[in-house]
Amino acid sequence: MDINEAKMQIAVLIDSENISSKYASIIFNEIETYGFASYRRIYGNWTKNNGWNQEILLENSITPIQQFDYTAGKNSTDMTMVIDAMDILYSGNVDGFCLVTSDSDFTRLAMRLREANMYVIGMGESKSPVALTKACNKFIHLNLISEASAAVTSGAATADDHDIHDDFTTDRSAKANALTPIAEIEEAIISIVNDNENKDKPTYMGEIGSRLNSKFTDFDVRNYGYTKLLTFIRDKCSKLELIKENTSYTVTVRELDNETDIQKEIKAMITKNGGTIDNLSVIYDQLKKKHPSFDLKDYGYSRISSFLRSIEGVTVKGNEVSLKDKETAKLKSHKK
Repeated sequence: MDINEAKMQIAVLIDSENISSKYASIIFNEIETYGFASYRRIYGNWTKNNGWNQEILLENSITPIQQFDYTAGKNSTDMTMVIDAMDILYSGNVDGFCLVTSDSDFTRLAMRLREANMYVIGMGESKSPVALTKACNKFIHLNLISEASAAVTSGAATADDHDIHDDFTTDRSAKANALTPIAEIEEAIISIVNDNENKDKPTYMGEIGSRLNSKFTDFDVRNYGYTKLLTFIRDKCSKLELIKENTSYTVTVRELDNETDIQKEIKAMITKNGGTIDNLSVIYDQLKKKHPSFDLKDYGYSRISSFLRSIEGVTVKGNEVSLKDKETAKLKSHKK
């Protein structure tokens, strides 16, 4: 099923015992990107307080499905949700499903729906098992999307779309384990670019985004604290270079073998200072003073820290910049 077709009909099925009600608006805002939520059902034992109150359900037009716990320690909600999904599938009224849960028990359901040529969107938190995320055509980490939205709303994202990932207040180290590593994403982009170059065709941002979404079911730049793919590539993919063509951007693989004069100047600057410069802004100010036309964007970066990290032999920790071989740098500076 092509998700670009107009108004794909989607059945949204929510596991209330596994998903917080705070994500209600995000769930349906995200669904609008893919189509229309023709079914909106939520499953749970409403004799218990699970946070999904009447106001939230009415506001989002969600139909509650009551399921009692017939046996202690057994989850009857899962079975009810699976049965409903199959009934909806055989009705022939929808083009896809959105399974809102972090429960691995729904992995087989996602796989079965895809076998029936349904487009399956998964939504859950970063704790969702990899098996579930891979079983879906697309998986959205609600907690990361929620954080990204909150950061933008609070003004953390600036007018020129600098990244917002440094402004997230929650611990992202545990969540990172649930995401595709940036290095793997970068290598995938390089493969796309090389493939196109072999066919003598340029690689545009639109194609990069489309192919990354197809390859990685949970890929979304918001998961990494960014609002645009352009900024994500510029800041996180040092092996890639962005070239502006009128209003569009093409992506190429950066030639990293030949050290530029600017990089040599930076290394010389650090060496002269004994191998370490406490504030990286000093480097930027000196470069601008010596080269008034110096622009980080010409090198594919929006931040001086990212540019410095891309230079072989240079280490950046916080605001401190140093050469990996500090002792050699100190000897050279003393000789001078």
